[in-house]
Amino acid sequence: MAAWSGGLPTPIGLKLVSRLHLSPLPWSGLESKKRRRTEHGCSVVPIRRTTATKRVENAKERRFDSKKSTRRTRVQPTTALPFSSPQSQFASKQEKFYPRCTPRSSGPQSRDTPPKRDTGIANEKDWGIHLINENITDSGTNEDGSKWYRERGEDLGENGYRCRWTRMGGQSHDGSSEWKEMWWEKSDWTGYKELGVEKSGRNAEGDSWWETWQEVLHQDEWSNLARIEKSAQKQAKSGGNAGWYEKWWEKYDAKGWTEKGAHKYGRLDEQSWWEKWGEHYDGRGSVLKWTDKWAETELGTKWGDKWEDKFFAGIGSRQGETWHVMPNGDRWSRNWGEDHLGNGKVHKYGKSTTGESWDIVADEETYYE
Repeated sequence: MAAWSGGLPTPIGLKLVSRLHLSPLPWSGLESKKRRRTEHGCSVVPIRRTTATKRVENAKERRFDSKKSTRRTRVQPTTALPFSSPQSQFASKQEKFYPRCTPRSSGPQSRDTPPKRDTGIANEKDWGIHLINENITDSGTNEDGSKWYRERGEDLGENGYRCRWTRMGGQSHDGSSEWKEMWWEKSDWTGYKELGVEKSGRNAEGDSWWETWQEVLHQDEWSNLARIEKSAQKQAKSGGNAGWYEKWWEKYDAKGWTEKGAHKYGRLDEQSWWEKWGEHYDGRGSVLKWTDKWAETELGTKWGDKWEDKFFAGIGSRQGETWHVMPNGDRWSRNWGEDHLGNGKVHKYGKSTTGESWDIVADEETYYE
């Protein structure tokens, strides 16, 4: 067995033993001449094949039987990295495992704990949100004798239906006042999502209130379009017949269709009032807006005001009416209208029950979207 030691560069601390089976033909030796260069602080020692003349001379000294002999190559540790010459088979194997200079401490570090969230947003517990599936019921009594309760749970149903809810409330020690709240979030496999809340209460003076709001995301079964709907209702009563009520909503679909509206009502002493308004957008440039308000007293006096706008691409019209009714039945009203031609000119017209009238074209340079 012939042993040969060469200056083959390897990473620090690595000892390689390679067995090469050589053919009985003259073996081409390796030239001992070395060329050093520096890459990123690493010394690279290339190994070249010798010329034909040197191969013949080396072959005479290193001829042996490949079937009975093996040639052991022992690599001494140096600070150099893999070979730079692609001609060496051993160098290509080394480059496969050590392609570049790498600091000894650059490996992945172990984690004992997961990373903490640092978004500036409070976590669920800070907001009072508990992402657990078990039902919880809790109650207690305060120092003043008032009582409270809190319930939390989750309901499951068909088609992946899931509803997480929270109910809470309380009442005074004598039961003269109380309050209730309920929060929920719903979803199912169709993509339906809903958020909502409902609140109510009353006090010892006879005042009461109730309100609710919802936000819904769903897919319309007829048009197959995603829709968003928001709505709210509020009402309150104070003492005898004083109180107010209001309802509003917003609806949208994926193609830009939009509807907004509100209904309001109130009463205080001998006077009552109502208000309605709406907005409609078809998603293709057409807009409709309207408002209707009126009020009355117990003595029979009534008055109101309403108007409507219709526009498409800057061309449209406005119409309105203001009216008043006396307790004896006498009525006064004024009707008016505007035609916007889209070129800055506006046709204005109107009349009233007192005999006034007008019909003019004005250049106002207005344009409505």
